[in-house]
Amino acid sequence: MCGIVGIFIKNKKLQNNLGNYLSKMIDNMSSRGPDSAGFAIYDSLKNKKLCKFSLCLSKNININIFIKDIKKKFKDVKIKQLSDHLVITTSSKVQIFRKFINDKYNDISIVGYGKSIEIFKQVGNPQDVVKKFKLNKFKGTHGIGHTRMATESAITTNGSHPYSTGEDECLVHNGSLSNHNNLRRTLIKKGKIFDSQNDTEVAAGYISSKLQENFSLKETLKDSLKDLDGFYTFIVGTQKGFAILRDEIACKPAVIAETDDYVAIASEFQAMAHLPKVNKAKIFEPQPGVVYVWGN
Repeated sequence: MCGIVGIFIKNKKLQNNLGNYLSKMIDNMSSRGPDSAGFAIYDSLKNKKLCKFSLCLSKNININIFIKDIKKKFKDVKIKQLSDHLVITTSSKVQIFRKFINDKYNDISIVGYGKSIEIFKQVGNPQDVVKKFKLNKFKGTHGIGHTRMATESAITTNGSHPYSTGEDECLVHNGSLSNHNNLRRTLIKKGKIFDSQNDTEVAAGYISSKLQENFSLKETLKDSLKDLDGFYTFIVGTQKGFAILRDEIACKPAVIAETDDYVAIASEFQAMAHLPKVNKAKIFEPQPGVVYVWGN
């Protein structure tokens, strides 16, 4: 019964409030997913030459030693630490940085990367996770979040959402896919790598694979209606914006509130009740099998 949320800021004057808005949205979805929580924050693109890597470190890693190792290997890095996560900004090529982490540090997960995205996720009560990562302090253009009730895989950080399988791309999902094992095998043959047995990671891999083949986000999500079996409500984040899709049966709830200042999405309206002027927003339920896109 997971909870999904997202907010896209139209009014640049409100971008400083993004984290505050999103943190309360996740808090209010805690009852739908008490096992773990996570969020992705997108900030405006400042430097096309730099890439940010969001890393989750296990308890076996000595953070101070790891940071020294990173600074020795990559001369231009900037490092931000929040709890057991690091965001490392560097001009090094994605392939080089990922190979270094994957070859040398089995206990570190790259949970996201890109020019503007930062991802944080952890097992535990969503309200505690939000506080641990100080989400209310974040600024940005848009963000999505998730509270998880585990059904398809273990309660671990790797089993938590959002899932990111492409640059500046991520997905949160409420529902369940029945053909994810077959689809996983197909995507692995195309070169996709998966870190969990979670069905949502497969959906994320499907979406990023299509986007890499130059399909638009709207085309990709329309194709998912015939390629993904099961029931689902997706929120997909990209560098420019986000989109929502409910499958054609639409048994998983969602509501949208749109004003001149923002677009907000949540599994239940209560997640958006604190947003400014929400009582004057256009509030509607997304139609089954219809892709709604903002910013892309």
